Amino acid sequence: MLGKREQDPQHSVHFRSGRVSRVNGLYFFSTRENTLEGPFFSKEDAERETNAYIRRMQASKASSDEPPASLNG
Repeated sequence: MLGKREQDPQHSVHFRSGRVSRVNGLYFFSTRENTLEGPFFSKEDAERETNAYIRRMQASKASSDEPPASLNG
């Protein structure tokens, strides 16, 4: 991926690494929070659960961004 972040002095190449890894025949995915989630029996299961994890994190962030409901209705 070729791109320039705002703080970068010039364009550079940034590589994305895969989230899914295999350890002792079982699959895990890594998160931005530096956790390994799993184990899963197949790479497809790990990828599906990666997407589900991302959706949960996005939903959690969206709900935390909402203002609290008034207690007085």
